[in-house]
Amino acid sequence: MALAENTGTGIPELAGVPLLGSLFDLKSDSLGTYLRARHRHGDVVRITAGPPGLRAELHCVFSAEGAQQVLASQSANFRKDNAFYQEVRDSFGNGLLTSQDEDYLRQRRLVQPLFTRRRVDTYAGAVATETQATVDAWRTAPDGVVDVAEEMMALALRAVARILFGTDVDATVEVVDRCFPVITEYVLRRGYSPVNIPRSWPTPQNQRAAAAMAELYGVCDGIIARRRTGQQEPGADAGDAAGEDLLSLLAAAESAGDAAFDAAELRDQVLVFLLAGHETTATSLAFALHLLALHPEQQDRGREEVSRVLGDRRPVAADLDRLPYLTQVLKEAMRLYPAAPVIGRRSVAAAEIDGHTVPAGADVILAPWVTHRNPRYWPDPDRFDPERFTPEAEAARPRYAWFPFGGGPRACIGQHFSMLESVIALAMILREYAVEPVDREIPVSTGITLRANGPARCRLRPIGPTG
Repeated sequence: MALAENTGTGIPELAGVPLLGSLFDLKSDSLGTYLRARHRHGDVVRITAGPPGLRAELHCVFSAEGAQQVLASQSANFRKDNAFYQEVRDSFGNGLLTSQDEDYLRQRRLVQPLFTRRRVDTYAGAVATETQATVDAWRTAPDGVVDVAEEMMALALRAVARILFGTDVDATVEVVDRCFPVITEYVLRRGYSPVNIPRSWPTPQNQRAAAAMAELYGVCDGIIARRRTGQQEPGADAGDAAGEDLLSLLAAAESAGDAAFDAAELRDQVLVFLLAGHETTATSLAFALHLLALHPEQQDRGREEVSRVLGDRRPVAADLDRLPYLTQVLKEAMRLYPAAPVIGRRSVAAAEIDGHTVPAGADVILAPWVTHRNPRYWPDPDRFDPERFTPEAEAARPRYAWFPFGGGPRACIGQHFSMLESVIALAMILREYAVEPVDREIPVSTGITLRANGPARCRLRPIGPTG
């Protein structure tokens, strides 16, 4: 992060230690540090970290009104220009998550038709297939105990890989599962370091990351090349519909005045969809299960809704609107455990945000983790209460009191897909299992997405297909 000059705008500063500021607090517990900053100083706070000459100055905005200004009404002034996004770009490509300006606009025009509600609804079958395989496999879990964070990560990865590639996904999933953690840790280490050596230097860390990227890129490039020559993927299911998987649609995507993606651009989109399309949904599902395990009354209510709406049949896309309480459960889980707990931007020019002047060149931090716990919008904010997301309750709150999918022109294009996948998977799990807590407390930390720092185990008790 670059040093942003303090222009004396009256923004209160979180006290840190001499010389290093809040460096150690941010390293050991960044989410707790942001919560403490809002509690002590309000909705716009400066946090400094690092020694003189290498010091980062973060302008943190914790209000719904400030988030709306940064992400929506003044979005052109707040760009993905910080060091962290550059590291993601260098590792996972210049896809929708990281691209900017005309690159982003062109990509969005090409990709948007593939993420309409009508198109996304066609992916429901793939989600149900992978979820059924998961709940079947759980019947042999020792003592009925599974780590829901690990299991939901595996389920979401298999589902998004099947939707992307439309074939047997085992080989792809194995490579992604092995290479993503290596690359992610590398991105985090470099993205939050004040100084980095060039990636080309032959250090062990650089070489491990380069090998993981080469293997991951190679798998994606191979699939793309075979798809463009019309070859069937090895291990393809006989029932796979040719040309209907997301990769085929991406390869064929064109719009007025926009050329189709070339092979490298296709790979960038595939990598971003693999990254953003499975980690975020997995986080929402894992913590929804954890919270329901801790709250059996809400779990029973969700199961009753599933039994009443679905009976024994497999869920379809139209059921998303028929399962409002399950949707409320997931939204409340995303409030308490947003998959993107921190969002970074860099200001182009000085701007007035929530009554304070943020200087040009400032690193700006939005924190759904904090805003989602702001008692101005959420009474008793640490309490799990799906009733917060009835239509009436949602209408009474500011738009950006809850923004797990970001917002404004850069809002997540996959929001409907994430909700569809989450509701279908949660419905199928609750129909077959009662979920009980083993680990009642799950410490978390920020990676590229929110992650559990330790086991997130639940005990599953089979209850039959209709509960």
